[in-house]
Amino acid sequence: MAGSEAAWQAANMGVPVVIHEMRPKVETFAHQTGLLGEMVCSNSFRSDDSEQNAVGLLHWEMRQADGLIMQTAQKHRLPAGGALAVDRDLFAQAVTASLTAHPNIIVEYDEIKELPDTGHWIVATGPLTSSDLASSIAKHTNVDALAFFDAIAPIVYFDSIDMSKAWMQSRYDKGETEEERTAYLNCPMTKEQYEGFIDALMAAEKTEFKEGETAGYFDGCLPIEVMAERGRETLRFGPMKPVGLTNANDPDNKPYAVVQLRRDNKLGTLYNIVGFQTKMKYGAQTDVFKSIPGLENASFARLGGIHRNTFMNSPTLLDDQMRLRSAPHLRFAGQITGVEGYVESSAMGLLAGRMAAVEILGGEISAPPNTTAMGALITHITGGADAKTFQPMNVNFGLFPPVEGLKSGRRGRKDRYKAYTDRAKVDWQAWLGTSTLDAT
Repeated sequence: MAGSEAAWQAANMGVPVVIHEMRPKVETFAHQTGLLGEMVCSNSFRSDDSEQNAVGLLHWEMRQADGLIMQTAQKHRLPAGGALAVDRDLFAQAVTASLTAHPNIIVEYDEIKELPDTGHWIVATGPLTSSDLASSIAKHTNVDALAFFDAIAPIVYFDSIDMSKAWMQSRYDKGETEEERTAYLNCPMTKEQYEGFIDALMAAEKTEFKEGETAGYFDGCLPIEVMAERGRETLRFGPMKPVGLTNANDPDNKPYAVVQLRRDNKLGTLYNIVGFQTKMKYGAQTDVFKSIPGLENASFARLGGIHRNTFMNSPTLLDDQMRLRSAPHLRFAGQITGVEGYVESSAMGLLAGRMAAVEILGGEISAPPNTTAMGALITHITGGADAKTFQPMNVNFGLFPPVEGLKSGRRGRKDRYKAYTDRAKVDWQAWLGTSTLDAT
């Protein structure tokens, strides 16, 4: 998706492009064809609502930029309510036909095993990067491995948390400033609530490894189910320990256990549940996590999970032009940069293609503002996210800076999201006008 969109954007600006595609000569376990833009999971690009949904806004921004993925999806759309779903075979065939017919594009079916030392390159290899190329990327970025089984914790929208039950406090009130002393959000549990939580956790349906797969976890990323299996009190002496905390809503009663959430972005709109990496299936997660006091009505920007993944720690490696800081002739795009989903991957390809083309043509271009969907994503992956806990992310309104003067909370959400999208559309059109330099 990302490579196809990047090639389309650059070629439309007059820059000659060569696409290197290893399939079908070199297969992956997920792809079925050698077509460009093949969909290997869902056939849906998710919500198409550009006024109340962040991914729908991303659709709109891509359409305004003459995005190949969105225009092709529209042509091969299937009935799916408010979602944009497509016939996956016709979609991939059409993407391939558009790219191979473009006068500025050549497609070469070969495998790139090493990152090139010269030229202008966009690496858009997704989560199924070949082992040779992954090893080359690892050497360039000074990391030991890019592919691993990863357990991730859920992320909650701050405005969906019940602050009449939760409170802000760092353990032992540590910190030199008030902001540091209130850096964590705490949800208290009685002994009865804790015991019920452990029971639900142990009984929840889990994702299991496929036959032949093995997994090692990073330190500090052990799934909570694995910890709980070691003893019912393990979590209470681990991520749920209540020590050093006083419930501001009920200071006379000491919590038996505490679930802590930590701000996940600079805006303070997203909070991750600390130490709650999980391999529970999605439906089970929402049931179990909503049993936590204060999270009964929680909305999740991302649920936890465990899966094989390949992505870079982009906040430490990429600049805001999506260039590798140590080798700026290399740009990265798509899921390998730490975005999640077809649409987000395609969007990062769109930006990489335009940015590369402007540079090649001798112009200058800034990253889109973080008030736009694309700008919010690129800001997140190139510096807005905490590099220590960086994990793949879908686009969501928690990545956008707030619009001043609007009500927070669930009741004001519809107006707030409309304000986000109205602002984004104006700002995206303005930015788009700065990125249309073409060859003469």
